[in-house]
Amino acid sequence: MSSRQNIDGVLLLDKPTGWTSNAALQKAKRLFNAAKAGHTGTLDPFASGLLPICFGQATKFSSYALHGDKAYRAVLKLGVTTTTGDIEGEALETRAVAVTLETILRRLPKFTGPLLQTPPMYSALKHQGRPLYEYARAGIEIERKPREITIYSLSAEKLEGDELTIDVRCSGGTYIRTLAEDIGKALGCGAHLIALRRTASGAFALDQAASLAALENLDQDQRRSALLPPDTLVAHLPRLDIDAETAKQLTQGKHPGQPTGCAMQGRVRVYAPQGFLGLVEAGEELVPSRLMASPN
Repeated sequence: MSSRQNIDGVLLLDKPTGWTSNAALQKAKRLFNAAKAGHTGTLDPFASGLLPICFGQATKFSSYALHGDKAYRAVLKLGVTTTTGDIEGEALETRAVAVTLETILRRLPKFTGPLLQTPPMYSALKHQGRPLYEYARAGIEIERKPREITIYSLSAEKLEGDELTIDVRCSGGTYIRTLAEDIGKALGCGAHLIALRRTASGAFALDQAASLAALENLDQDQRRSALLPPDTLVAHLPRLDIDAETAKQLTQGKHPGQPTGCAMQGRVRVYAPQGFLGLVEAGEELVPSRLMASPN
């Protein structure tokens, strides 16, 4: 293969079931022959769906996708709890399931709004430099502090036997496995997650995404045309247009004043005549935050 290319852009990938997020990332990186790439939020191997991948300079803005709101469709198996809270764990307890969809609909509202959620032991969160799942596999329980999350909406789509399908829209950092376990507790029968599909991430939706199989059938030019520009990751921030001299000063690390008549405050995305330059903190002066190596 030819030497890796410097590619800047965002790929909306529909990660298949059975792949780790890193394996999907590496496959996409090879398909695009890209020099640098990173994903914006891990999906477990059994999960599928939207996985934004950043190439090149787009990685400078990947945190906005990583911490943005998410949406999922999840399938819970009622009546069985597992060591991991999902299908990959060993069964812990089995109970009879005697709930109706009407009962579930009455219980779900308690799981919406601002909540405190304790991260699961089987997670990639670090403790003393090691991911929690390593401690869990060794049978060691580490105390975790509850974290603030928000469930914006939660609906029960269908109940078939002991399998409950729900749609969730939530803040970044929400563990759907933990939500599944908590719903199971509230129903009195226990539950674990058996399927998960991410349907949205920030402003991006699953119907915008391409599969690895579809990308393999494209030539390199067609693949490149599937990429979104880096500034799509920060499109929610206010826009500020500047002239070439102001752009030059910013790239030199200087703090120029705002254009005449502008009084923007806080983080903004800036555009030079040549295109997107990056992010600055706006006040009396413009302070560089994260800039592209050259306007895009």
